Amino acid sequence: MTSTAPIPSPGFPSRHIGPRGDDIATMLDVVGAGSLDELIDQAVPSSIRSTAALDLPEAASEEDALAELRALAETNVVRTAMIGLGYHGTHTPPVIRRNVLEDPAWYTAYTPYQPEISQGRLEALLNFQTVITDLTGTELANSSLLDEGTAAAEAMAMCGRLVKGDRPRFVVAADTFPQTIAVLEARADAIGVTVDVVDDVAAADLSDAAGVLVQYPAASGAVVDPSPAIDAAHAAGALAVVATDLLACTVLTPPGELGADIVVGSSQRFGVPLGFGGPHAGFMGCREEYKRTLPGRLVGVSVDAAGRPATRLALQTREQHIRREKATSNICTAQVLLAVIASMYAVYHGPEGLRAIAERVHGLTGAFAAMLIEGGRTIRNEGWFDTLTVEVPGEAQTVVDQAAANGIDIRFVDADTVSLAFDETCTDATLAGLARAFGVTGALPEQEGPAREGVLPEALRRTTDYLTHPTFHSYRSETEMLRYLRRLSNKDVALDRAMIPLGSCTMKLNATAEMEPISWPGFANLHPFVPASSSQGYRTLIDQLEAWLVEVTGYDAVSFQPNAGSQGELAGLLAIRTFHDANGDTGRRVCLIPSSAHGTNAASAVMAGMRVVVVACDDDGNVDVDDLKAKVTEHADTLAGLMVTYPSTHGVFETRIREICDLVHDHGGQVYLDGANLNALVGVAKPGEFGADVSHLNLHKTFCIPHG
Repeated sequence: MTSTAPIPSPGFPSRHIGPRGDDIATMLDVVGAGSLDELIDQAVPSSIRSTAALDLPEAASEEDALAELRALAETNVVRTAMIGLGYHGTHTPPVIRRNVLEDPAWYTAYTPYQPEISQGRLEALLNFQTVITDLTGTELANSSLLDEGTAAAEAMAMCGRLVKGDRPRFVVAADTFPQTIAVLEARADAIGVTVDVVDDVAAADLSDAAGVLVQYPAASGAVVDPSPAIDAAHAAGALAVVATDLLACTVLTPPGELGADIVVGSSQRFGVPLGFGGPHAGFMGCREEYKRTLPGRLVGVSVDAAGRPATRLALQTREQHIRREKATSNICTAQVLLAVIASMYAVYHGPEGLRAIAERVHGLTGAFAAMLIEGGRTIRNEGWFDTLTVEVPGEAQTVVDQAAANGIDIRFVDADTVSLAFDETCTDATLAGLARAFGVTGALPEQEGPAREGVLPEALRRTTDYLTHPTFHSYRSETEMLRYLRRLSNKDVALDRAMIPLGSCTMKLNATAEMEPISWPGFANLHPFVPASSSQGYRTLIDQLEAWLVEVTGYDAVSFQPNAGSQGELAGLLAIRTFHDANGDTGRRVCLIPSSAHGTNAASAVMAGMRVVVVACDDDGNVDVDDLKAKVTEHADTLAGLMVTYPSTHGVFETRIREICDLVHDHGGQVYLDGANLNALVGVAKPGEFGADVSHLNLHKTFCIPHG
């Protein structure tokens, strides 16, 4: 007799948690515990233990979870994304999508601190740095930052470090991406900087400015020579930062050649999916002389013990894990996987291919501009690369709605203005849909002709070569590219090959079922600024996860805005600072940090405008409570808070953690609990219940996001 009943699938834990029953028994025997419950009783203080089970939905199987995720993805409405503002539709070449984005050799890799097992990724990141320096015209670039806004904020801080004297202002052109301005303003106050947004940087008073920032091409799409702003900054003794677009730099004179000191931006449109806003790899290029103040990681070329060329992380002594509160930045990671994708996009297309993409995008933009002008519409921006800002008096919402009805998302600027940005996914069919939305008639411009030749200012057309290294000329066929990617991955050790026992930073799981949905169009191809009605799947997912994490952590609310642990730390510390300021305690700026803490804690505190005071640890590495008592008493009137990792950096559940939290609260401070080791607390104890006020959680440790 045969059965037609489905064979039950093994549960998620049995597939993804390595130790089996015999393994667990052996480990328990070694540590002297009779069961896992007994081990938890021995390790975790009873004073912080949760007494109730987590109030969470019943766990789903992988199959059910994927079905639920697919249903959510399908409720997102994906149209041709022409909203712009630094986010563009792009084609991820299948050979890169399949063999980088979806390949565990790349997405399970650890930080390349050990060059002997990281030569593949280090070479890929060196390619990325070459792409940035060549396209932006700078002398040096790091191996990626977290996004464009963060890169701009790091550039602002960098200007403050490099320019001497009392120069507390940072002047920003108004025609800059609004999200970049928002990040600058959010970060400025804590480091004593005032952000002034002006229409004309070149005409502004820069006498007390440490730096200026202009967008090139601008947010409106205007292509305006940034040289007057750069020259004005230099004349005033300030530095010039230019935020730019990598694809535009293939046809426009790069900012570095125009005199920019620092260049920032995003590499997203080089094959990295939109993903509702991220993650994407930001970049920063600068002058060679600024290398010791450059934030983030830097890959350099060296030699191995046999004298052969090899790559490694260079100038690490400037990074936060060594310099702590004296570091140039709190960023301890990079967007490695996304930077690798962007670099391989450039390797695969090469300089000729990138220029061809740029010229086609610019040609489509010019073609539609000609249709608009012929139809009586007015284009507001002076010159353009890929973006048009169009006057539609009283009709903006109607035009936006009509574009959506034709499968295109464009940007509502105000009641009389819309904006649209072309990218490599646009076609003549896109032009036809836009024409219907704007109510313009007439034939599409010829494929070859003046309308598609563009209107780049002659003085700003690029004349210099770029990407001349053989790497960018050797892998044009898919087979060649596939073999190159395989050669690189074979030089690395990732979790597809072996365990990487380097501490808490490897406490993560990159299950295939968790990674698979990121490539689905419903998640991958959504612009971050689409109408709320178009992103209901994402919003439901985010709302659900927030509710679950509130239950797991014991906090009142969770934000998903910070895009790295370092940024979570900074956001949390700024929340503490704002809490004190709102209560009139503007003098509370001392942050206590145990000597055992990760260096990022101290660097984040400084970036939040706090003064770090170190608390001693005892011989076992635990917080010295007597020293803490002395420090909270000494700084009672100025105490902002304590940063503490729990379980500790040593992996220990310190028995006096509740007493530690109470001491800080009794002296007017708040407790920031670094959630890097949250895995060890889930279902066991809730930080929000045993005394912590704010935490960050790491997506690459507790969840499945690839490590940076």
